[in-house]
Amino acid sequence: MKLRMRGARAAFCTLLGMLAISCGGSGSGSSGENLGSSGTTPPTGSNVATAVVDAGPSNNSVNTLFVTVTVCMPGSTTNCQTIDHVEVDTASYGLRILSSVLTLNLPVQTVSGGASLVECTNFVQGYSWGPVALATVQVAGETAASIPVQIIGDPNFSSVPDDCAAIGTAVDTVADFGANAVLGVGPFIPDCGAACADAAIAQAYYACSGASACVATAVPLSAQVTNPVSAFTTDNNGIIVQLPAVPAAGSATVSGYVIFGIDTESNNVSNASGTETVLTVDDLDDLTVTFNGQSLPQSFIDSGTNGIYFNDSNLTVCTQNDLSDFYCPSATTGFNATLTGNNGITASAEFSVANTADLFTANPSFTAFSNLGGTYPGSVSSFDFGLPFYYGRRVATAIEGQTTTVGTGPYFAF
Repeated sequence: MKLRMRGARAAFCTLLGMLAISCGGSGSGSSGENLGSSGTTPPTGSNVATAVVDAGPSNNSVNTLFVTVTVCMPGSTTNCQTIDHVEVDTASYGLRILSSVLTLNLPVQTVSGGASLVECTNFVQGYSWGPVALATVQVAGETAASIPVQIIGDPNFSSVPDDCAAIGTAVDTVADFGANAVLGVGPFIPDCGAACADAAIAQAYYACSGASACVATAVPLSAQVTNPVSAFTTDNNGIIVQLPAVPAAGSATVSGYVIFGIDTESNNVSNASGTETVLTVDDLDDLTVTFNGQSLPQSFIDSGTNGIYFNDSNLTVCTQNDLSDFYCPSATTGFNATLTGNNGITASAEFSVANTADLFTANPSFTAFSNLGGTYPGSVSSFDFGLPFYYGRRVATAIEGQTTTVGTGPYFAF
């Protein structure tokens, strides 16, 4: 059974090796793109979080969108910790904090019988293991009170069940993620949903008694790790990510915005440009992409992926071992794909793929690239439009069952 907990592909520099090139520092050429610099009025308001693409807390991230999040003990407004460089991920659900970053002793949740509730989160590149705790989460002027979050890599829960470990590599450090935490703000509310509420499912939630006795367990929707946006008092029906375009050579940094709510404030009006296309998604947040004559029904839009990932046998794959998942064509190559929502609406998307090795060699300190592309692992029916899709666009993500002036979620619109 496929669950919604797909998470980010996040092939960061530490996983690439980057040809031993540093990803951080200041660069020559473009020093950063910022909305408003070309005449666009930056959005303002308590529902607006400033976002940035930069090298991240480990100085090794590429195409990773960050915001700052404040985490508080449940019921407190003073016993809090502010965490910067939290990745914004529109293809996962809930706040997941790296244990090494967290200084608060958040209360771990229990299940019937007093066992601790622990989660095995599936990411495309591996898994993350850690307990579920309660926290109050603040982003910009928005607050989600006492919601379930995951603490990844908690040393008090170091024994991983065999079926969870079988997913692949453990992804449980700041260096692995290139981020201090991941903020999952996809188009659904709980991270697993009815499947995990109705039955105990391996590689999802576990009840752990003692250091190593963990068994899969069913978890009510209210106790599952939750999209914080859905728990905001207002501005809780979705988000809008607004980023500027990035030059072909890339950019050292990019500044933009995450706007909470859709049609709830003057700064988050649907169809503000008059040309917005609304594409609904299925209960796995998938839509269909038609590319090179193929229909790929398990495709998705994902701000938490650092490139555009798809399979094309005509594109040259990089020969460097550390870049073997990426494309290195002899010249930048342009493409066109058609996205089709569950509602039958279509949108055409033009994109290009450059030589990854050349991009990194020419500008080793750059962290934002609009033309970074690679192969999609393990599937011939998927196309992943990652963060490069967001550059130069205003992309809305509407939450399931929530209404806006252009429709009811779950949908993506741009």
